[in-house]
Amino acid sequence: MVAELNINPIKEWLPHINNPLLIAGPCSLETEEQVLSTAKLLAADHRVFIYRGGVWKPRTRPGSFEGVGSIGLKWLQMVKQETGLLVGTEVANAQHTEEALNAGIDVLWIGARSTASPFVVQEIADVLKGTNAIVMVKNPVNPDVQLWVGALERVNQAGIKNLVAIHRGFTPFSDTPYRNYPNWKTVIELKRVLPNLPIICDPSHIAGKRELLYEISQKAFDMGMDGLMIESHIDPSCALSDKEQQLKPEDLRKLLDRLVIRHENADNPGFENQLDLLRSRIDALDKELLEVLSSRVEIVKEIGRYKKENNVTALQINRWAQLMDNRVKMGKEMNLNETFTKILFQLIHEDSVRMQTEIMDE
Repeated sequence: MVAELNINPIKEWLPHINNPLLIAGPCSLETEEQVLSTAKLLAADHRVFIYRGGVWKPRTRPGSFEGVGSIGLKWLQMVKQETGLLVGTEVANAQHTEEALNAGIDVLWIGARSTASPFVVQEIADVLKGTNAIVMVKNPVNPDVQLWVGALERVNQAGIKNLVAIHRGFTPFSDTPYRNYPNWKTVIELKRVLPNLPIICDPSHIAGKRELLYEISQKAFDMGMDGLMIESHIDPSCALSDKEQQLKPEDLRKLLDRLVIRHENADNPGFENQLDLLRSRIDALDKELLEVLSSRVEIVKEIGRYKKENNVTALQINRWAQLMDNRVKMGKEMNLNETFTKILFQLIHEDSVRMQTEIMDE
């Protein structure tokens, strides 16, 4: 179901923006010197529009650095006064939200763990009522689009129109190169459900290490996302949290220089005509795919009826293992991605078993 939020485009609350939205700053605010030194270097790059910094840092377990607390809000005020940058921080409950608003913090974001709790989001939304705050909502830790949409709707229903989603990846359930698995298909689904919502990417929390930041940032722009939130610290080696994923301001500039910004449309007058021709070929092939799948369904039903007549189970694991090995091998020969082939036939087989089971239950 496609929904429509009552929100303002980024250009309305950041009228001087002329590039994708870029938010940068340290994971955590640590000292006044660290905060201001980092901010001044970032402000020298006019591609940076908002300075970020964690004031409250809820950790998985107690005992590690959990932020400097409210004093950090005063440091953010100093950044705004001395650099002209908008400033932002994470709020995890109603008290954080009240303090940040009273301190004049421009941008508040709701973290992944908070987004996962409708109770927490509603408490924050209640405090936001009657304000003109800029609010950003990170995806929940699990890839639940409806939970993410629900959090955005709660904030929007509180009257917040300056609203942005942040893709920061999801808790992985297996070993991956990433700290948080990007799972881009969830972002695509969010764009489909909320087409007028700006979405930016947080490569730092997806990557977990500097070496992957460029790859993820470029992927975000290739996907048509509206900007980036990247962690930057004056000296990451001394950072009190997430030192492996933060960049020095000069290294951030180098990364930004390498990125290719994609656009929804091209200046080439023949581009749309050629694109339409290619898309029409895709449409025709998709129709053929669906027709083939429809024919396959009829055969699956016939197999189901035959198994029922002979009192044979719907699921036959040896046949399934042989089929999967065979299809993956054929896919490789046709230059298809192995993971794609496995997922495709897993879905097809699950639906085949479902249909055969229904026939047996008739």
